[in-house]
Amino acid sequence: MNNDLPHSSRPESTQPNALGQPTPSAAPGPAPVDPQRPRSVVIVDDHAMFRSGVRHEIGIRCRVLGEAEDVDSAVKLILQTQPDVVLLDVHLPGGGGTEVLRRVHEKNPEQKFLALSVSDAAEDVIGVIRGGSRGYVTKSISGPELIDAIRRVAEGDAVFSPRLAGFVLDAFSGAIDIASVDEDLDRLSPREREVMRLIARGYAYKEVAKELFISIKTVETHVSSVLRKLQLSNRHQLTRWATDRRLV
Repeated sequence: MNNDLPHSSRPESTQPNALGQPTPSAAPGPAPVDPQRPRSVVIVDDHAMFRSGVRHEIGIRCRVLGEAEDVDSAVKLILQTQPDVVLLDVHLPGGGGTEVLRRVHEKNPEQKFLALSVSDAAEDVIGVIRGGSRGYVTKSISGPELIDAIRRVAEGDAVFSPRLAGFVLDAFSGAIDIASVDEDLDRLSPREREVMRLIARGYAYKEVAKELFISIKTVETHVSSVLRKLQLSNRHQLTRWATDRRLV
């Protein structure tokens, strides 16, 4: 009679243990997780050219599952794809990055976010961190640095550009009065905030217009509105107001 057994029916091989007794070899387990495996990412930003640039920079080491340009499309895409990390801009049509954080975390509290924004203002940094983002980096970050930041956030770390980390520490230490910052800034529209920060940094109206791709007349209108809402008289007072709140 043929004693050969099919491969699937062969008994496990044995090896002697420390006492010289045969013991079955360990059954093969799941493959260990590769810490260098590509991380899945969703890019949320309202500028198509910027999304394209980020995709190009990180595409070799990350799997980009999709892109979104406003709050509603971002929430839908993130909940559908459940990426390792969401790269989230702060200022978005439909409510901003904090609204994306709120709506996604209502359905999936474990979703990880990394804020990626041109803004380095204290209220933006603290707002998204309070909303649940695991970190905040500015758009001046290099491709390799961004890939590393994505990996670290996916693994549970918190990641900040060096200067921005100081805002978070100051907020916890009480050096920044976050309540008053939020209350004042809530009066301003996102565009008014952009104009306010540039004016406070010393930009001329013409330079603000060029930076934001708007007319000088529109800049003047926004400045007048900002001064009225904040109950200030001139750009000198505006600069001091923004400086006192660490917004520039």
